[in-house]
Amino acid sequence: MRLRLPAALLAIVGVALLAGPVLGQAQKGADTGKAPASTKGARAPHPNGKKGGILLAMHREDLAQGFSIHETATIATVWPSMPCFNNLVMFDPFKPVESLDTVIPDLAERWSWQDNYRNLVLFLRKNVKWHDGQPFTSKDVKYTFDMVRQAADAQTRLRINPRKDWYANVETIEAADPHTVIFHLKRPQPSLLMMLASGYSPVYPAHVPVAEFRSKCVGTGPFKLKEWRKGEYIEFTRNPDYWAPGRPYLDGIRYVIVKERGTRFAALQAGRLDISFPGEATKPIADQLKASGAKLNFTPVGTNVNDNLIMNIKKPPFDNVKVRRAISLAVDRRAYAKAVHQGGAVAGASMQPKPYGFWGLLEKDLARLPGYGKPEENKAEARKLLAEAGYGPQKRLQVEMGTRAIAIYVDFASFVINELKQVGIEATLKQVETAQWHPLVTRREYQMGANLTGLGIDDPDGNFYENFACGSPRNYTDYCDEQVMKMIDAQSQELDLKKRQPLVAQIQRKLEQDAARPIMGWRLDHFPMAPHVKNLVPHHNIYNYGRMQEVWLDK
Repeated sequence: MRLRLPAALLAIVGVALLAGPVLGQAQKGADTGKAPASTKGARAPHPNGKKGGILLAMHREDLAQGFSIHETATIATVWPSMPCFNNLVMFDPFKPVESLDTVIPDLAERWSWQDNYRNLVLFLRKNVKWHDGQPFTSKDVKYTFDMVRQAADAQTRLRINPRKDWYANVETIEAADPHTVIFHLKRPQPSLLMMLASGYSPVYPAHVPVAEFRSKCVGTGPFKLKEWRKGEYIEFTRNPDYWAPGRPYLDGIRYVIVKERGTRFAALQAGRLDISFPGEATKPIADQLKASGAKLNFTPVGTNVNDNLIMNIKKPPFDNVKVRRAISLAVDRRAYAKAVHQGGAVAGASMQPKPYGFWGLLEKDLARLPGYGKPEENKAEARKLLAEAGYGPQKRLQVEMGTRAIAIYVDFASFVINELKQVGIEATLKQVETAQWHPLVTRREYQMGANLTGLGIDDPDGNFYENFACGSPRNYTDYCDEQVMKMIDAQSQELDLKKRQPLVAQIQRKLEQDAARPIMGWRLDHFPMAPHVKNLVPHHNIYNYGRMQEVWLDK
């Protein structure tokens, strides 16, 4: 039964639950008879934090979707847009390993789970204003997430909606009063809180048409958009009316757009930039910067981004699982990590491997999957499967490999093309500009692609529903398996962590055996920044540490 509470009672419930535990990945199991709550307030200003200065940030490309985070599937939009927005909740910027235990308040100053994790009640901050001076209320929250989940009565729709399926379990969203909002769920789903904390989940203003975010940004965040000069830079200035006391420290941020990778890092090395772009500093680049004597600090982190092969399963030859599995078998994952990333990547299936992530398969499980065993045996099995599918020396399989026209993508695609050649598959490379890439694969106008998939959170719900669920707009391969869907739903509502882990592992093994979207490896970043940049802590997820409200310059 759906929970409906009047505002006065909601306030009493919120106070009564202050001592409730927060459900997290570290717990031994969920006591679902209790209702966890959070009452963490805004963090106090840093005692040594200095006000002033402009942070010069590296940016690799222009904004394909403007500042419309909800219409994007790339860090190239999230990274320079996060300072403009707030979420309901966010991941603690000082804790690089993210979990339910590291979720802290943002626009919601506290929250409470009710009815055995079927209703999430969020109590919103008061006196928060949008950058145009309009008040922030629960109506903005309902507007945003009804739009994202494509509710029947949503006020508007997104042109592109990559994360619709994150919220498939939301039945209704209730604006109980101006500062209370309730997410009513169809079944228990503790991970909803993590999805709300992702950098992919800002709150939009209900009074600003969504189309306007493709050219401007109106948020409640610590920085206001000053100017976007296309192809050159995006510049933000300090929000003097920001709700967090003493924040932000910076006077502003300038994201300098430099398309060529070598030029970007030369500028960082020379001191013309203060910080890198997430996920760009490969191990070879970091080694070169260190050897140059550049005055930089380096932080090795996981990115929660995997390199994967997408194949259009609804069209031949990839409607044949034997062909897909042959391609997966042909690519040596260990050689891939060494050749493409010079050791700056780790092997793993569909969830980020330990110690960077929580849910990844262990080495003993990986060894039994296609592409992770002995290369010679795998390639021999690939040739056998291709022959069974009707391909061989007299009839070679010819495919087109598409990818984004960015160096890190082209490196990936070129290696795979060479591996496929060794089993008799002829693949040609097609480079596509970023602005065209996501619409192209969303329309399924591709045959095969070298793709990067970033997961907004390290939780199975944020991955499986978005990338592997039947009918999801981000499920670019159109893989659809009824058994897998039942497994995904089962793990999602499992409150006992010890029971949920093996369910998630089983799903990962099944996805690799079906070659649903073969994972080549998980990228590592060696994030470099100038020593005078303080309070910027890179996370094991590139999407969630770009708010910049805690960052200050010691110079």
